[in-house]
Amino acid sequence: MERNVGGLDRIIRLVIGVIMTIVGFIALSGAGGIIVGIIGVILLLTGLLGQCVLYRFLKINTYIRV
Repeated sequence: MERNVGGLDRIIRLVIGVIMTIVGFIALSGAGGIIVGIIGVILLLTGLLGQCVLYRFLKINTYIRV
C-alpha cells in the first residue's frame, strides 16, 4: 500500500497517539480508558507506517513525494 499520511500529519498523529495511549491505559480506568488507549495505538501505528485506511476510503492524501 502507498503512503497517504504526510510529514506534519504524521507528527501530529504520533504526538497525540502517545498522549492518548498513556492517558488511556494508565490514567483512565474502565471501558473509557481502553477505548482512548486503543485510539491512541491506532494513531501511533498510522503515524509510524504513514498509511491510514480511513484516508484511503475518503480519498485523502497528505503525503507529498519529493
